[in-house]
Amino acid sequence: MAIVKTENLSKVYNPDTVPVHALRDVSITIEKGEFTSIVGPSGSGKTTLLNMIGGLDKPTSGNVFVNGTDISALKDSKLIDFRLHNIGFVFQHYNLIPVFTARENVSFIMLLQNRGKKEMQQRTDELLDAVGLGDRKDARPKQMSGGQQQRVAVARALASEPKFILADEPTANLDSEAAMNLLDIMLRMNREQNVTFVFSTHDQRVIQRARRVITMVDGAVDKDEYSQVEEAHEV
Repeated sequence: MAIVKTENLSKVYNPDTVPVHALRDVSITIEKGEFTSIVGPSGSGKTTLLNMIGGLDKPTSGNVFVNGTDISALKDSKLIDFRLHNIGFVFQHYNLIPVFTARENVSFIMLLQNRGKKEMQQRTDELLDAVGLGDRKDARPKQMSGGQQQRVAVARALASEPKFILADEPTANLDSEAAMNLLDIMLRMNREQNVTFVFSTHDQRVIQRARRVITMVDGAVDKDEYSQVEEAHEV
């Protein structure tokens, strides 16, 4: 079963005044274990598509299926709960809770899932170790670099054991070295743990490492291409 499937997905903003067609009949399927980039110029619809897949916005028409569930038909309360247990998010601006430590930021989503304290502690430590922050678990966001904060965000996204992770321009605010380190971590998790990543990005560093690149133009899929990540990129 596909993890994500969209059928004739369309989104029109301002339909009663000056209509803006952000998406036009987009139909794609994403399988488990993919490392996929959605790319295109500003206004192409890539971020809108990512938001639809993540249930952060509702389509004007068409459907979004996540693990067989039509999330576009869910009521808001059901959708919030579904996202909590099935979809991980990594945002451009990190979105960490500033008064929480790295450990608290990662474990918070598991607290919302009503996980046991011992389980939360063990998984949080494992994830922070996995992203190279074993020695920064008690640091707060303001005490960390941008790259370290984004690693915490990746660990947080993985904490809920989601079906897949959506990353919206995750490297946009990072310098070259931090961006490459973050991509190495995510690619390693994809290869070793079969974690599914879907990116919306302008960053050629992300695009070059993707195994699949979906190019959006004027709200529609213009190209959908598969490639192999070079072995030199592997951690």
